[in-house]
Amino acid sequence: MVSGMDLSKFGQMDPHLLVGLVNTELRNQCESLEDLVKTHGLDGAALEERLAGADYRYQEEQNQFR
Repeated sequence: MVSGMDLSKFGQMDPHLLVGLVNTELRNQCESLEDLVKTHGLDGAALEERLAGADYRYQEEQNQFR
């Protein structure tokens, strides 16, 4: 699966913008956080930490950060 969304610089993005981009990708392209991380070649722990800094946590049941 190839996506047009470039999340490789997520560490430099505003986390409130980032959560929208990540959730859109999870909703439209990826079946899980693990799938998103593999698809985009990301450090999953760093992504979760970045979003946790803005009080967003991955909700597996909804497949999104809230």
